[in-house]
Amino acid sequence: MSFLQLLWFILIGVLFAGFFFLDGFDYGVGMATVTLSNDEAERDQMVRTIGPVWDGNEVWLITAGGAMFASFPYWYASLFSGYYIILMLVLVGLIIRGVSFEFRAKSPMPRKRIWDWALGIGSFMAPFFLGVMFISMIQGMPIDANGNFHATFFDYINWFSVVGGVALTLLTYLHGLNYIALKTAGDIRQRANNVAQFLYWVLYVGLVVFALMLIFMTDFMKVHPVATITMLVVMVILTIIAQVAAIKGKELTAFIASGLTLVALVVLLFVGLFPRVLISSISPRYDLLIQNASSTQYTLTVMTIATCCLLPFVLAYTIWAYWIFRKRIAMPVVTEAK
Repeated sequence: MSFLQLLWFILIGVLFAGFFFLDGFDYGVGMATVTLSNDEAERDQMVRTIGPVWDGNEVWLITAGGAMFASFPYWYASLFSGYYIILMLVLVGLIIRGVSFEFRAKSPMPRKRIWDWALGIGSFMAPFFLGVMFISMIQGMPIDANGNFHATFFDYINWFSVVGGVALTLLTYLHGLNYIALKTAGDIRQRANNVAQFLYWVLYVGLVVFALMLIFMTDFMKVHPVATITMLVVMVILTIIAQVAAIKGKELTAFIASGLTLVALVVLLFVGLFPRVLISSISPRYDLLIQNASSTQYTLTVMTIATCCLLPFVLAYTIWAYWIFRKRIAMPVVTEAK
């Protein structure tokens, strides 16, 4: 395994971590529009918190897929063909979520509620099916020597993958609640904080179930025991920090901690996979490894140079955008015509 192969494996992990940290709260806010709000004014207030940034946050997922295509084409080919239906469901969720922003803004009140539900459902579908995909992937899939999947329905949908999908959805929902508490003023701010405080107790149970399944249904404890235990402990510590911060009203700390919990989950999965990118349940001989799934050294070199040139501008623009839209969103003031 060369340095550039390892570097690009890490960079793809960083891109997925950045995606879940940034777009994760978008999904949480989207789900909260149909579960937390009392009226259309509060839904408008919540949507305005992510309006300027959600499409930029989504680019992290596209970039991760593009980087995988260019740096690990064999990983990309096997993953995207083997998870075609799952990824189509993710795409459907992203589409209905994306169009809901435009249509709810231009629809009359009776139809506006339809697009509120489209936003909520799309925001649920994306993290849930991404969780199903990642967890079934680390369990191992029936992959042959050519990288082809021979999977059945229950290889994709099983107890562990469903728990993973629910856990990722809950993590993004809590991340969104912390973002709402950080970015809004008025009743919705306190309500989001209260619901988050309660749901952290649910999350603790989910983390215990997830950890036990991870230990007994994957080979992570066999190949990377120290790193696996360490990252599970880190996730629990970050969850405690987020809950305590929410109780004390330290909204920025709660938001950062919930986002870092998602980052820790991505690190856990990528460290457990290493040095593999796909695990075959048929035979370890058919595992797809970093060293035989990557592009040529020349391709990786060109990509590295291009990334070093472009990445500072992308990061600078992202930081600038969040700085410009840093203020809290207040409830719209409605005045009656005389």
